[in-house]
Amino acid sequence: MASVTSLTDLVNQQLASAISAVRPEASADPLLRRSDRADYQANGILALAKKAKANPRELAAEVVAQVVTGDELIKDVEVSGPGFLNITVADRAITENLAARHADGERLGVPLKENAGVTVVDYAQPNVAKEMHVGHLRSAVIGDALRAMLDFTGEKTIGRHHIGDWGTQFGMLIQYLFEHPGELAPPGEVDGEQAMSNLNRVYKASRALFDSDEEFKERARKRVVALQSGDKETLELWQQFVDESKVYFYSVFEKLDMEIRDEEIVGESAYNEGMPETARLLEEMGVAVRSEGALVVFFDEIRGKDDQPVPLIVQKADGGFGYAASDLTAIRDRVVDLHATTLLYVVDVRQSLHFRMVFETARRAGWLNDDVTAHNMGYGTVLGADGKPFKTREGETVRLEDLLDEAVQRAAEVVREKAQDLTEDEIRERAAQVGIGAVKYADLSTSANRDYKFDLDQMVSLNGDTSVYLQYAYARIQSILRKAPDGVRPSAHPELALHEAERALGLHLDAFAETVADAAREYAPHKLAAYLYQLASLYTSFYDKCPVLKAESPEQVANRLFLCDITARTLHRGMALLGIRTPERL
Repeated sequence: MASVTSLTDLVNQQLASAISAVRPEASADPLLRRSDRADYQANGILALAKKAKANPRELAAEVVAQVVTGDELIKDVEVSGPGFLNITVADRAITENLAARHADGERLGVPLKENAGVTVVDYAQPNVAKEMHVGHLRSAVIGDALRAMLDFTGEKTIGRHHIGDWGTQFGMLIQYLFEHPGELAPPGEVDGEQAMSNLNRVYKASRALFDSDEEFKERARKRVVALQSGDKETLELWQQFVDESKVYFYSVFEKLDMEIRDEEIVGESAYNEGMPETARLLEEMGVAVRSEGALVVFFDEIRGKDDQPVPLIVQKADGGFGYAASDLTAIRDRVVDLHATTLLYVVDVRQSLHFRMVFETARRAGWLNDDVTAHNMGYGTVLGADGKPFKTREGETVRLEDLLDEAVQRAAEVVREKAQDLTEDEIRERAAQVGIGAVKYADLSTSANRDYKFDLDQMVSLNGDTSVYLQYAYARIQSILRKAPDGVRPSAHPELALHEAERALGLHLDAFAETVADAAREYAPHKLAAYLYQLASLYTSFYDKCPVLKAESPEQVANRLFLCDITARTLHRGMALLGIRTPERL
């Protein structure tokens, strides 16, 4: 692997050198940015002129005189406005830089970051014995994309699926199963949907009995005590419906085209034994105090009604533990045992206050510090067409499986309409790739902390900012590459002059590495999605204006095939980082 210095950085380096030659006593960042008037515009001269008490246009002219222009890197540079520098990159430099990225294979010149750490990503957190609904979509999709981007840039990521598998409702379920044996099939004997159907049926029956039979209610409460104290038979039955739920989880995640590793499913129960130790440590350090029998943490800046402080409850007055205790124990585990340097939580934005208090408590205890940081990637709500939280017509929460199935069905209609020489099996395969990709892209192209409307008609549209548009751009390129004459291969020809559309496409392709690095560093997959949409749009413009297979010379055919090929590779890699497939044919 060989990282490739971007044209932006190369131009910046040459400008910095020219500025240093003019003003060796001062330093200035050229502050390079893309421009409509030229390839780049540098406005750092203005700040330097202010420091030096010089005329900015005169100073800019002195810098321009030091810049080497020609065919190697900078073709032209001129002063504009009050002292801006407009820079045009040489055609040769664009093609040569793209050739270096092309030669780097799948990495496309994207470097691995220095001093990479270990990031634990807490995402995709379904609840045992409950169906996954539309509210579980964003955590799974965003978390999966973040892991892919972080891994690609060199970070070591560890997934944690903090599933809800502990609490008082499980005493009710377990007691019912003890009294009604054989209600659940052994794990692996039924598919995921049937497994969850069985659990739902058992849950409803146990709830009905719990509400109507006081004697059963008392037996169920005693079963909770048995579960928490580690009774062998109780734990075995609890494990059975945890395993049954996992069968279902895996089936849904498989539809989402996501890999979920069993060893990364570490639910609330995993921290049960460590919670008393967490409480003891916090109390001994004075981080938590006793208040009305409960162990709590107070924050001066967090107040509720009547300006009263809102506490984080670590341990209830009755001795029980809640979410705060399990989350704090999880932090201890992830920092001490997993050696995490970053903790990344992909959770509903409505839990922001909870995690703000948890993180501050962990900082006071020393579990989080300058070397170990935590971030809450709070995400917004999936809305229906009416702008309200997405529900069925009956007002029920939308099952995630139903939503995904409908997306695939809609995608099948689009693929079948456009399909050329595809069998029914291929149409079904492409429909799954297009439908699931459409759902993921609609989510990821929106800033995580914003709500967005779930509109399948728009999601599977061939026009606009959709994954289908990007997938068809990729498939179109593959079609062109397949039609290339025998013996004609994509190859870079730096000696050729570039059309305006070729230049725009080439400059954007060169920004892929910088975009991936920025998106990973800022935990912002929507920035990568925006880049890919612009890439597909620029390719469409190139395709319309620049004949590829009918170009004027064999060298130009090869060079334009090269631009097609590196565009396809970039689309493929970028979409893969978002967890979206790119079919070769559509």
